Amino acid sequence: MNKKAGSVAGEIDIAPVSGKGDLNAFIDCAYRLNANDPNWVPPLRADMVELLTPGKNPFHQHARVQLFLARRGGKVVGRISAHYDELALAQPPEQGMGPGTGNWGLFEAEDEAIAASLIARAEDWLREQGMTHVLAPISLSMWEEPGLLVKGHDHQPMLLMGHDNAAYEGWVEAQGYVTAKKLYTYDLHHVKEGFPPIVDRIVASGERSKRIKVRKVDKSRFDEEAAICIDILNDAWSRNWGFVPFTETEKAYGAKKLKPLTLEGTNMIAEVDGEPAAFMLAWPDINLKLRNYGGKLFPFNWAKLLWWLRNPRSENFRVPLMGVVSKYQNTRLASQLAFMMIEYIRREAATQHAGVRAEIGWVLEDNQGMVAIADAINSRINREYRIYRKEL
Repeated sequence: MNKKAGSVAGEIDIAPVSGKGDLNAFIDCAYRLNANDPNWVPPLRADMVELLTPGKNPFHQHARVQLFLARRGGKVVGRISAHYDELALAQPPEQGMGPGTGNWGLFEAEDEAIAASLIARAEDWLREQGMTHVLAPISLSMWEEPGLLVKGHDHQPMLLMGHDNAAYEGWVEAQGYVTAKKLYTYDLHHVKEGFPPIVDRIVASGERSKRIKVRKVDKSRFDEEAAICIDILNDAWSRNWGFVPFTETEKAYGAKKLKPLTLEGTNMIAEVDGEPAAFMLAWPDINLKLRNYGGKLFPFNWAKLLWWLRNPRSENFRVPLMGVVSKYQNTRLASQLAFMMIEYIRREAATQHAGVRAEIGWVLEDNQGMVAIADAINSRINREYRIYRKEL
């Protein structure tokens, strides 16, 4: 059902996306509304089509997604997705998700009246599906781009991090949304200089231990290595707020997508007593290239990107994921493994790939272990995202 609302600029019409033309309009909306923001990085249009297409993105195998477009005077003026994830509904409520949890995301709006209409339509759809509360924005899953940017609008995001109009914070909160959780990214500018002496001592102690082995990811058996990392992640993050497990299909899909960005020396697996115990990933920031492509690979950008991916040299690296198996969490061994991996990755990025700066995150505000590690290496919060909650 269409939903209409009045505004001083004219009537707003909210309608479900239907057909290829609407899908293209949904994708194009973000490029037009963010065109004047120098820090917004246009995603590849092909990636957006894949994200939103059942049969291409395995998220749709366990989720239901409805896209909506806002039009005023026949012109597209905003968009939103409304969705829920069956795997998220099965999680314990005390971890943030659980039964009745719906989401919206991929939110763009020209003004506050449009924003209010879009959010109301997404809420109506979620009620129709039996949802009782909303966590948003999540675009589309916690493993993609969760949260609304509320701090850090003055610089561009690294890969797989969102960037939102600063006005959205007030527009969302005006619809009755309250903060459920804050997510931070940490900026590390001294990649070449190294870490404080205490970190060096912790690393040296780990290197003397016969129990510990920290090794590079072996790309010659990449699928196996990726499966090890995701299995550790599913175990390590299983009690974290907002956790939703990866399916086997998503493991394979993610590995295929991220293999071109995976450098052996900046991705580490730690073993304890011969068994995988932890991992840490760091990827060169492909946004440094994508910001100039306007979302398009053809006719010439595909060749430029392919050439760069053969030997990425990047000033910026992002550490998006790390994990330590649950049996070692809350022990000194967990922090030791983390410091060893981050130091080895720092050395490789600085000496082999021209790395100058790194970004760690996102990190949950109450993840005391990761916050302590970020503080110990003298990094600072440079971006803050918020996930909001509202009862329906």
